[in-house]
Amino acid sequence: MTERQFRELETEIARYRILEREVTDPLAACLLHVIISELEADLQKDREPGQQLCPGD
Repeated sequence: MTERQFRELETEIARYRILEREVTDPLAACLLHVIISELEADLQKDREPGQQLCPGD
């Protein structure tokens, strides 16, 4: 994953967090929480030590 893709994913996570705070439906909030957790896990997995970013990005 490139550095640009990491930044885009972090931006997407931030947007979902805002939605999670603003939503009033408990089911929607729960689903958003699950989405955020999965995106954060993907981000952390791809940021593990030893993983190289694609050169030139």
